[in-house]
Amino acid sequence: MSLSAQLPALQIVVPLLTAPLVVLLKPRGTAWAATTAASAMAFAIALAIAAGVLSGETYNYAMGSWPAPYGIALGIDAFGSLILLLVTGASTLALLGCRRSLDADIEQQRQPLFYAAWLLALAGLSGIAASADAFNIFVFMEISSLAGYIIVAGGPDRRALPAVFKYLIMGTIGATFYLIGVGLIYMMTGTLNLADMEARLGDVTNLDPVLVAAGFITIGLALKAAIFPLHVWLPNAYTYAPHAVTAFLAACGTKVALYVLLRFDFFVFQGNLAEHDIQFSLFLLPLALLGILIASSVALFETNLKRLLAFSSVAQVGYIMLGASLVTVTGLTAGILHMFNHALAKGGLFLAVAGLALAARGLELRQLGGIARQMPWTFGAFVIAALSLIGIPGTAGFVSKWYLIQATLDHGALGIVAVLVIIAGSLLAVAYVWRIVEAASFGEAAAQPDTGAISPSREAPTVLLAITWLVALLNVYFGVRPEAPVELSRMAAEILLAHLL
Repeated sequence: MSLSAQLPALQIVVPLLTAPLVVLLKPRGTAWAATTAASAMAFAIALAIAAGVLSGETYNYAMGSWPAPYGIALGIDAFGSLILLLVTGASTLALLGCRRSLDADIEQQRQPLFYAAWLLALAGLSGIAASADAFNIFVFMEISSLAGYIIVAGGPDRRALPAVFKYLIMGTIGATFYLIGVGLIYMMTGTLNLADMEARLGDVTNLDPVLVAAGFITIGLALKAAIFPLHVWLPNAYTYAPHAVTAFLAACGTKVALYVLLRFDFFVFQGNLAEHDIQFSLFLLPLALLGILIASSVALFETNLKRLLAFSSVAQVGYIMLGASLVTVTGLTAGILHMFNHALAKGGLFLAVAGLALAARGLELRQLGGIARQMPWTFGAFVIAALSLIGIPGTAGFVSKWYLIQATLDHGALGIVAVLVIIAGSLLAVAYVWRIVEAASFGEAAAQPDTGAISPSREAPTVLLAITWLVALLNVYFGVRPEAPVELSRMAAEILLAHLL
């Protein structure tokens, strides 16, 4: 068997097997180096898989050579490969750029355990994207969630503990709902393999338990994905987590849950339940529109930089679900593409925040006065990523919003309402981004508490600054040359809609 055929298994095995080894690495910096190397290798594997998918290759892997549905099956298509790029890329760039930030946030003796948990979160998120089995998705979901709780609470801010507790409660409810739904489907089909589920549901005469399962799974995954109004765990988790963790999870965490939601709904339910596409739209379209408007409005009044960006993420999930709820190729392409583009924008923003936090007295907007003059290169990268978040032409964010507007205009009066909401959400984004720019550029520089002197001019660490600018420029590059992510998104949309009844 060729090496390329082993890539789906290696995508999970590399970080999973490195995690226990990292615990043993006590000398300073070795745990970070091993974790970064494993993450970079996972990213290289994801790039190879994405290149293969774009060239027409399919990836299916049976663990232990046991065929589905008897063994554990892995399968990666265009949608899965895009998610793997986000997960492994976000992990690698956050680790590379934020070492100094992590050294400041995580005590030396706790770092091996912290980095082991990071790798388990990476392995779990990658496993979700690669798994072709509903129960194994749950297993990887729990691995990533438990590890995620640890790394979110791993910093010095004790306010992370109640935030993680809320995250744990909501995440547990979501996972339980998902598991109940999977159990109901297993009761009706006798299989946990997604492809077999789809095939066997066609022979089921009593679909009432399947409808109940659809409700449980949709709500459970909506909790995990922080879809409005089930987003209450997300703002504090992002705000009080170590900056590197926020950069990692904000770029990919909710996207993985959205991936499972869309894959399950389109593969299993919409392929077997009559008019389920209408029910899907009626349930999620209003929530998407409300999420865009309300979360953006709340962000407009937030005073903490990370919390403001966290509410912005809730709004961006609304854009993704708006595209998906249209149940068209163009709409799904726009929604999936926005997953990729939002990951670039929000990853760049939180990397810049990690740099700003090293010099600023705090992340309240009033504490950021003069930071743009003090750290012009760091703040410049922040502004470029923020322009992509808004959707300014020439950035990646504009491309996905333009696709989304095109998709909504095909739906008559409802489409016009959706376009107005998209424009309103973008204008609100302009307003809350301007609040940050105004405070950082025109506010008075904060005096140091010890001497009363103004902070000396200094930038973020060189590596962090370089990584942040790399991500910022990728927002511009994919705004000018969006062919690769657009093609992956279009392929993913066509695969999902191929299962529509």
